[in-house]
Amino acid sequence: MRAAMTRIRFKGAAVAAASVAMAVMLTACGGDGGSGTEEKQPKASASEKQETPDAVESSASSEVLASVQGPGSIELIVNSAQRNAGGFITVKGSVTNGSKQQFGAQGWQGDEQEMVGNGASVAGASLVDQVGKKRYLTLRDTDGRCLCTKFTTGIAPGATSPFFAQFPAPPADTTEVDFQIPTMPTATIKISG
Repeated sequence: MRAAMTRIRFKGAAVAAASVAMAVMLTACGGDGGSGTEEKQPKASASEKQETPDAVESSASSEVLASVQGPGSIELIVNSAQRNAGGFITVKGSVTNGSKQQFGAQGWQGDEQEMVGNGASVAGASLVDQVGKKRYLTLRDTDGRCLCTKFTTGIAPGATSPFFAQFPAPPADTTEVDFQIPTMPTATIKISG
C-alpha cells in the first residue's frame, strides 16, 4: 500500500512539473513584448519610421551641411550625417516643395527590381565615398523596404517635410561623402560621430 501511494505522489509530482514547464513555454512563446529576440518584435511600417522622433527632429536642426535645388522648385537640405555604433550612417534633413503642385518624389525611390513598398520615398538615395571609390545604397529591412522616409501622401505645394535615410557606414577615416538622390544635384556632406 505504501509503495502504491509513493507511485501516485511521484506521478502527481511529474504531472505538476510537466504542467508548469508547459505553462512557462507557452508564456515565453506568447509574444508578450518581454525580452524576446528581435524577430518576435513587430516590424514598424515605413510610414511609422517616417514619424520617428529622430526623423522629425531633423527639420528643427539649424545646422545646414548642404542645400541643393532641383527641378520643379524642390529644395533638399541635409542637416546631419551621423555615424551610429551599429555600423551605419543616418542622414537627416528636409525637403521643401516650392512649386504649385503636389510633389510625389518621382524617381527618388530608385530603379531596383525589389522596390517592395518603397513608393514615394528617398530609397534611391546613395552615399559616395570619392576617396574609397565606393557607393553605399540605402539600407533595406527584411521585406525589402528602405530604412528611410516614405512620403505617403507626397509633399503639398509650399510645404516642408523632414526625411531620413540610413546607409552602411564607410570606413572610420572617411569624413566626407557625396549624398546623391535621383533628379537632384550632388550634395557633399561631412560625417559626424
